[in-house]
Amino acid sequence: MAPVTSIKIRGAREHNLKNVDVTIPRDKLVVITGLSGSGKSSLAFDTIYAEGQRRYAESLSSYARQFIGQMDKPDLDYIEGLSPAISIDQKTTSKNPRSTVGTVTEIYDYYRLLFARIGIPHCPVCGREITEQTVDQIVDRVLELPERTKIQILAPVVKGKKGEHEKVFADARKNGFARVRVDGYNYDLSEEIKLNKNQKHTIEIVVDRLVIKQGIHQRLADSIEVASGLASGIVLVDVIDGEQLMFSQNYACEEHGVSIEELSPRMFSFNNPFGACPTCTGLGTLLKVDPDLIVPNKSLSIRQGAIRASGWTYATGGTIAQMYFDALAAHYNFSLDVPFSELPKQAVDVILYGTKGEKIKMNRVNEYGSGNYFTDFEGIVNNLERRHRETSSDYARAEIETCMSNNPCPDCKGKRLRDISLAVTVGGKNIIELTDLSITDEIAFFDSLKLTEREQFIAKQILKEIRSRLTFLQNVGLEYLTLSRSAGTLSGGESQRIRLATQIGSSLMGVLYILDEPSIGLHQRDNQKLLATLKRLRDLGNSLIVVEHDEETMFESDYIVDVGPGAGIHGGEIVACGTVDEIMQNENSITGQYLTHKKHIEVPEHRREGTGKLLTVRGAAENNLKHIDVSIPLGTFTCITGVSGSGKSSLINEVLYKHLAAELNGAKGRPGKFDSMEGIENLDKVISIDQSPIGRTPRSNPATYTGVFTDIRDIFASTAEAKMRGYKQGRFSFNIAGGRCEACEGDGIKKIEMHFLPDVYVQCEVCKGKRYNRETLEVKYKGKSIADVLEMTVEEGLKFFENVPKISRKLQTLYDVGLSYIKIGQSSTTLSGGEAQRVKLATELSRRSTGKTIYILDEPTTGLHIADVHRLIDVLQKFVDSGNTVVVIEHNLDIIKTADYIIDIGPEGGDRGGTVVAAGTPEEVACAEGSYTGQYLNAVLERERSERQSRS
Repeated sequence: MAPVTSIKIRGAREHNLKNVDVTIPRDKLVVITGLSGSGKSSLAFDTIYAEGQRRYAESLSSYARQFIGQMDKPDLDYIEGLSPAISIDQKTTSKNPRSTVGTVTEIYDYYRLLFARIGIPHCPVCGREITEQTVDQIVDRVLELPERTKIQILAPVVKGKKGEHEKVFADARKNGFARVRVDGYNYDLSEEIKLNKNQKHTIEIVVDRLVIKQGIHQRLADSIEVASGLASGIVLVDVIDGEQLMFSQNYACEEHGVSIEELSPRMFSFNNPFGACPTCTGLGTLLKVDPDLIVPNKSLSIRQGAIRASGWTYATGGTIAQMYFDALAAHYNFSLDVPFSELPKQAVDVILYGTKGEKIKMNRVNEYGSGNYFTDFEGIVNNLERRHRETSSDYARAEIETCMSNNPCPDCKGKRLRDISLAVTVGGKNIIELTDLSITDEIAFFDSLKLTEREQFIAKQILKEIRSRLTFLQNVGLEYLTLSRSAGTLSGGESQRIRLATQIGSSLMGVLYILDEPSIGLHQRDNQKLLATLKRLRDLGNSLIVVEHDEETMFESDYIVDVGPGAGIHGGEIVACGTVDEIMQNENSITGQYLTHKKHIEVPEHRREGTGKLLTVRGAAENNLKHIDVSIPLGTFTCITGVSGSGKSSLINEVLYKHLAAELNGAKGRPGKFDSMEGIENLDKVISIDQSPIGRTPRSNPATYTGVFTDIRDIFASTAEAKMRGYKQGRFSFNIAGGRCEACEGDGIKKIEMHFLPDVYVQCEVCKGKRYNRETLEVKYKGKSIADVLEMTVEEGLKFFENVPKISRKLQTLYDVGLSYIKIGQSSTTLSGGEAQRVKLATELSRRSTGKTIYILDEPTTGLHIADVHRLIDVLQKFVDSGNTVVVIEHNLDIIKTADYIIDIGPEGGDRGGTVVAAGTPEEVACAEGSYTGQYLNAVLERERSERQSRS
């Protein structure tokens, strides 16, 4: 039988695909490209991956399938040549604070094993290396207890293990023991002890019970030996009504009496109670009330609302809050009308932390009359912490948490582990110090690690796995990351490349990998590393399908599938297939035209100089930023560039945006570290436009988000039929009872739960998916019902409402940002990240500009084809033309070359970044020494100049 060399897809109709036939070669690096919304993801993920997963799942037992779920069969005629499929997308980053780069990649598991097997324990008090304790040393330590102290000698035979442990109890009875302690409670072994087998239990056999006095030396020694023999060298001495002492014949510090149990991997896990710091339970941080969040704007007075804490704002906090503030002001002689920053320190301390027992005179006014009484004041910080601790209301707790921030744990200092675990070292570093190093530095550490012959023999296999996995991360351009970094702070591209590195480590063959824009968040300098990784995965004998817009990836690919020609209803067809040369020669391919530069994004002839005013951040020191001063010229289109991990997001998202949001928008949240910010008075608001969903439920859609749905409902409510029936605007909302279909409560669909099969969504049998009841649908505007309007595309709606300026203006902005193909009422859950971002852009475009707004965008080209980037640039330039400031974090050279001003952060990622490498116009940065961005930008600008000269 001839080998299968291709994946053949026939009659694919998922989403907007129009009965597509396509043949994709196997064991090749294949790029699927096309305009945003053209159907790339529908082909790659919803058809090829979904069918590959479904077929693999069907081969498993029904028992296994109930755990992995089942995927719906894609809408297609047939597909052949499929392998088991693995999807590596951008939506898998865990937001769990317990997830780190180390735990996600599973490298931390190898670290735990390494430290458990060859780690050298030290005393957490004095730092000395811990050695074994003899029975005599243990006896001497116990006899130091005061005379007449009652103790019991325990042998911990089970520590935190699930099960009923009947054999443990039976063996203890057989050996003549009378008592046992289970989970802290004493039991008589003559009774039957039933334990929950699904819970973890700790079992300690009571070997002896003694009173410290003369003459017990021999009995104590014998009991300790027996306990040690039962529990592998561990002995617990429980002082009645006192502390519990643990001794080990394995490890102990003679001077401080600190003992350590046998080293095990779980001792080094911050997600396990045996390793986690007991104070913060392994999180490394504690939620504490933050005075800066209680008073976000210190230029306001208390009476003006400087204090924004729950229940303590002067105007809205109620009579009690006002009475307290009036009484405090009278007692401590300060004014409620001066800016909070000018209040005396004593007044601030009293307001935040209370009167500490000193009584203040309050005026009581209630239905029983008025009068004075004396009371103390606990302080806003103490009040909020007490209420947060005591409340059972999730709403109240969430409201108080807006005034709280995470602070390093006072016990572990943010290191997450117990002091005993942190006192174990390999190569002079404990496990947290090691994970705080960058990947590059960790590789160097293990390369220079000196071990004894015995340690080398034990750790050989562990170190091999660690080195290979660290190298994989380095090879995909993530050498600047640390294993201790929280997974929730990773970008989509970083998360995807981590999973990619994990897959390379598995060394599978014959697998179909489907990736979603792996080049996102990657500087051009590191793109070759990623491509080399993809080719290595291909050369192992795997097929790679990459949904991608990056030109370099296309030029390096074996085969390209161009989907289009347009987006939405105008897409869903295969425009071109073949090698990159064949795509470039195909005149029907928009991608080919951009690759040949027949179409291209022009470099502006003139760069804006702005308003002449600056927004300056001084002493930015968040994460890896090295106390830098950065000035952004207002009234310009400014790009923040630099290699991955250089500090771009730390500067813009953590420092600049969070501080501006607090100052201009009244938002709560602690900004990153910086000294001062100048020029804020020249701005009136800050707007961050990211790719997060515009809504999390099917009820949210572009019409509701942009506000055009309100105007559409007004139109329907103003029709003669609606007035005759007495219908108001609310009648045409599917979110409230009245006009909506009550059978599906306005959803248009109903969910049927299928237990271990996937839930099935069926069209509502009453309204047939129209969301409204029959009476509401009888009201027509120009022959169309409200449900008909929601089913229109933006393009159709623009024509339908061309004589209604209020509606057409908002729909025009959606059209201008390239969303002509989406439906006005399309569920937000079906929109891609790029589409959601453009809906937000359109919403901002439709608002009247003040000319003093700063817009912040983090990699807005994510998910956008070159043609869409062209359109995005035009939209962003419109914002700036109105006098506003646009700040964009970006790697895309088409965006960078059109900017007015560039701030290049670097030169490297991680610890070797965090400085300003170059700043100025693109032409100035292109000539800057030491700027990687400048090197690539110079090549682009040179090509543009030569092409311009050849055209002229």
